[in-house]
Amino acid sequence: MPRPTLRLLLSTPMVLAAVLAMAFSGPRAQQAPPPFDVLITGGRIVDGTGAPWFRGDIAITGDRIAAMGRLAGRQARQTIDASGLVVAPGFIDMLGQSEFNVLVDGRAASKIMQGVTTEITGEGASIAPVNDRMIREGKPNWDHFKVVQDFTTLAGYFERLETRSPTTINIGTFVGAGGVRDYVIGSDDVPSTPATLERMKALVAEAMKDGALGLSSSLQYVPDRFNTTGDLVELAKVAARYGGVYLTHLRSESGRIDEALDETFAVAERADIPAEIWHLKTAYKANWGRMPAV
Repeated sequence: MPRPTLRLLLSTPMVLAAVLAMAFSGPRAQQAPPPFDVLITGGRIVDGTGAPWFRGDIAITGDRIAAMGRLAGRQARQTIDASGLVVAPGFIDMLGQSEFNVLVDGRAASKIMQGVTTEITGEGASIAPVNDRMIREGKPNWDHFKVVQDFTTLAGYFERLETRSPTTINIGTFVGAGGVRDYVIGSDDVPSTPATLERMKALVAEAMKDGALGLSSSLQYVPDRFNTTGDLVELAKVAARYGGVYLTHLRSESGRIDEALDETFAVAERADIPAEIWHLKTAYKANWGRMPAV
């Protein structure tokens, strides 16, 4: 996957977001230190660790934080006065669906203006892998937005973001269990066979090598709902081998939520993979009187 780069957002009245880069090093001691590229001054810095905010300055060189603290008197090619604003890491949207939208308009303004600088997508179905049939079925929508689908794998998608369709946000994605089922079996409610399951597992392995973060499922929707617990376990085992995690939109979020949760726990245990549940809704009316306090 592409290395995250610095994203900078200015928004009023209270948000000034910048992705605080992973590496931090202070300016080298020398008589005439070179100017920074950007100096953000006087803001209330919230560093994302849970520590209280503090007032200070942040200096940026290239796509890295070069210094942080009291930097009065230092020179910069551009200075941003953040007085009265907050400087914070860019927000990560853990359930976005902009994988196609950023090909249409890479500015991703609706994300950036909220302070979102990284989006994780691929809920149950991902933008790749796809085969010729899936491309044909999706072509009317792509044609409507005057976008050409010229990739079939996640590696091809990431390469396009890096070269031909750059976007202002960082994109990460899961490989969808529903997507690989559609690729191999289609949308029919038919059981997998050993042969089709092996093909699905191979697609998950390829996607993980391409940079997928793990396996996802969205089990209330066709064709993902036709995957059995056993199918999900086998696909999740592949993702686990590459260090991935399993995220799921439960099979039920109300009347059969207990069974849906049990299925998620079974996948996690049998595949030996960390699991996460999207938009968990435990406060359904039947359980209000016996829910534990949190």
